[in-house]
Formats: sequence, C-alpha cells, structure tokens
Amino acid sequence: MYKRALLIIGLCVSVLSCTSDEENPFLISPTQVGPLKKENKIHQLDSIFQGDSIVRQTSGPQEFRSTDEIKVFSEEGQALMSLEPLQEFDSTSTIGYIRILDARYETKHGVNIKSSFKEIVENYNISRIENTINSAVVFLDEINAYITIDKNQLPTNLRYDTDSKIMASQIPDDAKIKYFMIYWN
Repeated sequence: MYKRALLIIGLCVSVLSCTSDEENPFLISPTQVGPLKKENKIHQLDSIFQGDSIVRQTSGPQEFRSTDEIKVFSEEGQALMSLEPLQEFDSTSTIGYIRILDARYETKHGVNIKSSFKEIVENYNISRIENTINSAVVFLDEINAYITIDKNQLPTNLRYDTDSKIMASQIPDDAKIKYFMIYWN
C-alpha cells in the first residue's frame, strides 16, 4: 500500500512538472515569444508559423528601402506580431525586435499589451525610463523588453518637455501601453 501511494504521488508530481511555461504557445520570456526562440533565423519563420500568414514589408523603392518589417497574422487574419531582423535584409539573421500586437502574448506574470502601468510595476523592475518627444519608454531588462506610454497619459508638465527625467512615480497607474517591444540584440 505504501509503495502504491508513493507511486501515485510520484506520477502526480511528474505530470504537474511537465506543464511548464514553455508549453504556453503565447509566453513571452527573455529568450522566447510564443513559438519564436532568440536563436531562430528569419528564413525559419515560414516553418515556425506554418498555419499562419507571414507578410514581408519593405518601405520605399528597392534602392531606398529603410526597413525590413515582417508581420505575422493568424489563420483568422488577426495581427500577432511585427518583427525586424537584427541585420536588415539578411534572411540568415536572427530576430532583433518584436512588436507584440496580440494580447494573448503575455509574460509569466500575465503582462500583455492591454496591461496597465501598475501591473508592470507590480511584476517587473524598471531598468530606466527614457523621455522622447511623444512617449515615455520604460525598459524592463529582466525580460528584454520595453514598453512605450503615450505622453498624453502623463501629467501636463511632462507632455511637452523632453529634457526632464521621468520617474515611475510620475506615470499614472492606469496608463496604457502604446507599444510592447521585445529586443534580442
């Protein structure tokens, strides 16, 4: 009887340990975004997103192209993410930047593009905040990510000033994410 109980407990523990975060098809971690891994190459995208649509966009005429953006859409046509290679116009390059477009992609703490600033502060350490013309850029080095918050959500004295240092305490708890970016460089 004792051996049987130990066997049942052992099976339960092994089953529970098999359901890890890595099985979440929409997990964002420092080295993963859903099925994408940090070491994946651009030319592997078609096989990684087999059932989805991949749209490669280049802006401007061939000789003046400025970006090599790749968008991934679900089978239903919903935008999932936008990617940029680390080395522009090189299919053997790894992925440099990922813009999250679908709220199903989330971190292990449940932070996604619909999260508030309060949720971010409660779950991650802010590495630094940069003040740009239209946004506050909040860096979360722990997960190789940064989020932007539109300055229209900040106090009036910070909206038109690019020289002031923005502190986390100056960003309202209910401020929404404008862009959720992962960087792998």
